Amino acid sequence: MREFGYQRASDVVGAVALLGADPDTRFLGGGTNLVDLMKTGVERPGRLIDIRDLPLDEIESTPEGGLRIGATVTNGDLAAHPEVRRRYPGLAQALLAGASGQLRNMATVGGNLLQRTRCGYFTDVSQPCNKRVPGSGCPAIEGEHHNHAILGASDHCVAIHPSDMAVALSAFDAVVRFETIEGPDELPLADFYLPVGGSPHRETALPMGALITGITLPPVPVAANSRYRKVRERASYAFAIGSVAAALDVRDGVVRDVRLAFGAVASRPWRAAAAERVLTGALAGADTYAAAADAELTMARPLLHNRYKVDLIRNLVVALLTELAEEAAG
Repeated sequence: MREFGYQRASDVVGAVALLGADPDTRFLGGGTNLVDLMKTGVERPGRLIDIRDLPLDEIESTPEGGLRIGATVTNGDLAAHPEVRRRYPGLAQALLAGASGQLRNMATVGGNLLQRTRCGYFTDVSQPCNKRVPGSGCPAIEGEHHNHAILGASDHCVAIHPSDMAVALSAFDAVVRFETIEGPDELPLADFYLPVGGSPHRETALPMGALITGITLPPVPVAANSRYRKVRERASYAFAIGSVAAALDVRDGVVRDVRLAFGAVASRPWRAAAAERVLTGALAGADTYAAAADAELTMARPLLHNRYKVDLIRNLVVALLTELAEEAAG
C-alpha cells in the first residue's frame, strides 16, 4: 500500500469541498471495502477524508410514513432498528445475510452502495480488467465466471455487484440522497447504478465529487410482508451466487401488489419488472410464480459455467413467494 494523507471532515459542505479540491481523494466510511482495495493496489488514493464524524448517523421516520437513513449508519444498526424490522423486514434480513457481525458494525450504508465487485480479475492487478483499466479486456468471459452475470452484462464486462442491502433497497424503491458543491440532490436507486454497456468503469450516476448523505425509503405497505433469500457456496458470510428480495400482498387468492429484485446476477441490483407485471392481478400460486420468473429470465444470457443461475433464481422466486403467501394466509 502506498503512502496516503488522512483528514477528518467536520461538516458535509466542508467534506465535499475537500474532495473537489483534490481528485486523488476518497471518502472513508467504515473502510471495509476501500481499505482492502488499497492493500491490493486496485485503489490508490493520495488522501482519505474520514466522514464518520459527520451528522449522518440517524434513522428517522418521514412524515409520509417512510424512513430516512443517514449515510454513516452502520449496517448493524440498520438491521437492528425496530422500524426497519417492522416495515421492511426483507431489508433487515439482507443486511444480516451480508457479512459477519464485526463487519456489519463497521460498514456504512453509503459505503455499501458503492462497494466494488469481487470479481477475481478486478481484484488482481496483474490481470486485465475493463472495469479497472478501461480497454484492457474482460478475461472472465472465457475464463473463471461461474459466479458472474447472466442479466444485463456486455462484451466488456460480466462482473456482478456484491451488495445484499442494495438488492432489498431496489425492491423498495429507495432514493439516494447526496451533496455536491452545488448543493443537495437525489437519485432513485433505479437510476443510481449505470448499465454496464461499453463503460464498465463507470458504475454509478453519482456526480463527480459527490458525497452520499443518506437513503430515503418511501412508504411501501407491501414491504411489511417481505423476505430476502440468499444462496451462497458456504453457509457463513460468503457473497451470494444468487439472491432474491421479495414482498407480496395476496387477497382473495389474487396478487394485489408485489416487489421483486434479484442479486448476484448482474452488474447492479436487478429489479424484476417483467416478473412483477406478470404477477400483479394474477392468481397466486406456484405456477404463476414460475411463469413470472420465466418472463424475467427470458432476458438471461448465461455463460458456459453459470447457466445454473437461471434455475437457481427461478426456484428462489417460487419458494420465496410461496412462503410469503402462506405466511400472510396465516
